[in-house]
Amino acid sequence: MEITIIGTGNMARGIGTRAVAGGHDVTLLGTEQAHAEELAGELDGSSVKAGTVGDPIAGDVVVLAVWYPVSREVVERYGDQLDGKVVVDITNPIDVDAFEPLDLEAGSAAQEIAAKAPDAKVVKAFNTTFAGTLAEGRVGGQPLDVLIASDAEDAKETVSRIVTDGGLRPIDAGPLKRAREIEALGYLHMAIQQPLGTGFSTTVKVLS
Repeated sequence: MEITIIGTGNMARGIGTRAVAGGHDVTLLGTEQAHAEELAGELDGSSVKAGTVGDPIAGDVVVLAVWYPVSREVVERYGDQLDGKVVVDITNPIDVDAFEPLDLEAGSAAQEIAAKAPDAKVVKAFNTTFAGTLAEGRVGGQPLDVLIASDAEDAKETVSRIVTDGGLRPIDAGPLKRAREIEALGYLHMAIQQPLGTGFSTTVKVLS
């Protein structure tokens, strides 16, 4: 599968690592070509290409591995190029200065993106996982759980395949409106890091 990851930060590195491990082709698009090329080299895969934001999107899966405000800008920039594509929103909408969750009229960041790109297949995923743990794929010997929400069943299946191929466990969290609760969980997972002193090395796991 051909996956375009927009962003060259830590989450792009983590998700890119899992995608390459799963045998998928990855194109990294960054604000600077040099940063994208550097990350492509770190991922150490002949299937990894580098470019800049604004380049045409290759493949049918686009991962928005950027901060919440930037995700909206990227979606507006690409416009109808996203039509029919699986667009994965990994963001947690927070006020970075106050470190408090934002109250969004749409209900969630993913639903905002769906409103801006109505012909894309928007999926919420990866926002409860941390970059460092994604690189390894496991915490405490257990594969990471990835909560997935979307109104498009085929898009959920596509993202579930990427997750499974990368050695992680996908969990179907229901329709896109469940993104609100997933984002709340993502914020809570971040908020407990300081009192726990775990340095973003934990994971959210469903056990039975």
